[in-house]
Amino acid sequence: MSAIELRGVTKSWPGTVAVDNVSFNVEEGSFVVLLGPSGCGKSTTLRMIAGLEDVSEGAVFINGEDMTSATPAERRVSMVFQSYAIFPHLNVRENILFGLKVRKVQAAEQEERLAHVANLVGLTDLLDRRPAQLSGGQRQRVALARAIIAENPICLMDEPLSNLDAKLRHEMRVELRALQRRLGMTVVYVTHDQTEAMSMADQVILMHAGRIEQVGTPDDLYDRPATTFTASFIGTPPMNLITLASGRSGAVIAGTNRAVIAGKDGEGRILGIRPEHIGIELAGKTGRRTKAKIKGIPARVTSCDYLGADTVVTATCGDQLVLIRAPGRCPLEEGELIGLAWSNEDVHVFSAETNQLMPEAKALRVAA
Repeated sequence: MSAIELRGVTKSWPGTVAVDNVSFNVEEGSFVVLLGPSGCGKSTTLRMIAGLEDVSEGAVFINGEDMTSATPAERRVSMVFQSYAIFPHLNVRENILFGLKVRKVQAAEQEERLAHVANLVGLTDLLDRRPAQLSGGQRQRVALARAIIAENPICLMDEPLSNLDAKLRHEMRVELRALQRRLGMTVVYVTHDQTEAMSMADQVILMHAGRIEQVGTPDDLYDRPATTFTASFIGTPPMNLITLASGRSGAVIAGTNRAVIAGKDGEGRILGIRPEHIGIELAGKTGRRTKAKIKGIPARVTSCDYLGADTVVTATCGDQLVLIRAPGRCPLEEGELIGLAWSNEDVHVFSAETNQLMPEAKALRVAA
């Protein structure tokens, strides 16, 4: 049985549809990430699951029971907010225990749960401190401890790490994922950060303009994007989306005369390929006039961004920019002529009309 199920859920206001006919299941004990750009409806969807927003249409089921009209308290879910939402006038101990005191849990049980949870999240030595005496990561642990101590089987998290610096976000991602596995919690986690989604999720629900764009594992979305939006949103740098045109001998990259799909009409097709799957062929010199000879598809270097482990090369191919990820330092100069090459297995072909992956894409022989 699914821990959470949404059936055709819509949230609208006069003149605005924030979430449009969204349906998905969250399996018990899984870590599911709602991913997407700002304004895509992911936080609104989370708030409807929590009961903090009314559902305009559709139904929300929690543990098999229709909770569409239930109050937040009746849903037995915990929530961790982006802003931490901890009380500045209470110390760590009092913040964590606040919910248990409101529900009049016996004092002995409160202390037992507090000791266990404080140890889990590394706050045992900080229980007497006020929030002003804590770092950002420690404040986030307080908010997390308050959610865990309620012992609800489902925890909803709305961009809980966005206020932390990059190093601390990485540390908290590792800790949070390990904690979820140890406790067997069902987590629905909202973020616009694809790194969080790719590194933490069992399942990613990618949203765009209020609708679900694609659902799958991180590998599914990265290796098998169903749409051009998924292809461009997942990955840093993103997948190259190269517009094709029709040439004499087949589909060509727009602005060139080099066929990349022999014998096929290129109109209405988009070629997708990840930057790390493009190889660089350097120009050789031949003949008495030392004329450059290029293997692969000709392109001209625009810039090189050295990142330490690799270099991101930006090149112009026809009238389009192409990103290439090369290992280590790539000794190329601006304006240098290079050739691009790739394997047919690494190529995706999308429809320019629907932005969907074309069913016959794998049957196309893409040459470089």
